[in-house]
Amino acid sequence: MRIAILGAGNVGGTLGRRWAEAGHDVKFGVRRTDAGAAAVKGGQGLPSRANVVAPAEAVRDANVVVLATPWGAVGDALREAGADAGALDGRPLLDATNPLKAGFALDVGAGGESGAERVQALVPNAHVVKAFNTTGAENLRDPSYGGQPTVMFYAGNDIGAKRVAHELASTLGFDPVDAGVLSRARELEHLAALWIALANGATGAPALGRNFAFRLVRR
Repeated sequence: MRIAILGAGNVGGTLGRRWAEAGHDVKFGVRRTDAGAAAVKGGQGLPSRANVVAPAEAVRDANVVVLATPWGAVGDALREAGADAGALDGRPLLDATNPLKAGFALDVGAGGESGAERVQALVPNAHVVKAFNTTGAENLRDPSYGGQPTVMFYAGNDIGAKRVAHELASTLGFDPVDAGVLSRARELEHLAALWIALANGATGAPALGRNFAFRLVRR
């Protein structure tokens, strides 16, 4: 699979590295291509199947695009990828962002819309799926606890795009679970805010640190 990653922070960098190591072709779309591998966080160097290019080039031949920028950079990232010219039309767009404000509070739309729903409004012809937002880079790197996979929920309206999210989550070692239509991203973003708050001790309880994850158990 040809994967474009918009964003080269810890989340995007970790996802891209792991998928490249699994045999996918990954292009990190970043502004400063001259920085090369140094522009991509989450590890040293890049796997042989990953490289750094401009955002529009990363998207050009991609089967799937992953949005992994800070929330405030989403609009610019989509424009630089050519969204205004239709570059994302018809493609799965996996939204790994979280619309966070100061103090880890969620920035929700006027009608309670999730960040993913607002991303969909920016690129109405892309197939947005909320995924990879509910945990930290450490768990994206290794989602197994006690030899058992932890859960990765995803939500979207397009069945084909959700299949892509499911496959890529499974490749990483997660237990992928379909959470429903894109509006369910509202719950997924609240779940992400809970994970972040627990990790950082912003709930009035001691910080758990970043090495914990959620698991879905079945009877």
